[in-house]
Amino acid sequence: QVQLVESGGGLVQPGGSLRLSCAASGIIFHIYTMAWYRQAPGKQRELVARIGSNGRHNYADVVKGRFTISRDNAKNIVYLQMNSLKPEDTAVYYCNADISGTGYWGQGTQVTVSS
Repeated sequence: QVQLVESGGGLVQPGGSLRLSCAASGIIFHIYTMAWYRQAPGKQRELVARIGSNGRHNYADVVKGRFTISRDNAKNIVYLQMNSLKPEDTAVYYCNADISGTGYWGQGTQVTVSS
């Protein structure tokens, strides 16, 4: 049974930082492309950052220079370090594991950026 469990969300002031974690089980983690998506109220889910099995990564333009995705294949965890957070980063953040179009989703973790 595949499980992706996100953690690390919460309430943070503008300019602050959070680190999200996604712990994976039930998959051969190191061969999967891992990604973070987010969905704000009334908006479509969008890709935030992706990291391939080879470690190569890409980011949405709106988070470049502020967010960093990384993975620990020994622990089966993917991280999203989020710095300089803005109110527009407020959303539910979802972890995704994908290989050849077969994908799995976590349950999501809420990130709220507000003063």
